[in-house]
Amino acid sequence: MKTKDVRPAKARVVVSVGESVRIVRELQGLTQSELARRTKIPQSTISAIENDTINLGVERAKALARALRCHPAVLVFPGWEVTKRSAA
Repeated sequence: MKTKDVRPAKARVVVSVGESVRIVRELQGLTQSELARRTKIPQSTISAIENDTINLGVERAKALARALRCHPAVLVFPGWEVTKRSAA
């Protein structure tokens, strides 16, 4: 496949902070209960975060990012578009 044959997708999916947490958690095969054990955040709070009924907050974002082995920005700014220039 040649480079000129590849085009970026035109459609974008808007993802909320809570959906971002859920997606990363599910991609790693974790349940809310397992994530709660790893983070010491109650499962009910993780559920509320994933359902966007409470704010994630800085400390919870850090704890979740550590447990999910990702950068907190992945969770906090799920719709952020990274360009080649800004990624360098």
